[in-house]
Amino acid sequence: MSTPTLTGDRRIAWQNVLTVISAAILIGAEVFGAAFAGGWALANLLELGPYGEHIMQGLFFLCGIAVMVAFIRSAQRVEPFTRKG
Repeated sequence: MSTPTLTGDRRIAWQNVLTVISAAILIGAEVFGAAFAGGWALANLLELGPYGEHIMQGLFFLCGIAVMVAFIRSAQRVEPFTRKG
């Protein structure tokens, strides 16, 4: 069994890469917009003040990063970034 090397038997599938990047931009705008709006809304609901608002937005932002990493990893399985030959 031969193992593939990065010297010449793998090529970047640019159409797949661009598809995933385009979807990530769209989904990222929604996820991070919801994170900031949700942090603001929850902080105001709980009357946490301006510092609490920033902390809540930061926590939701970190959750948004986790969502985006999971999305990219899942999308890479469906649309592989490289192909043989």
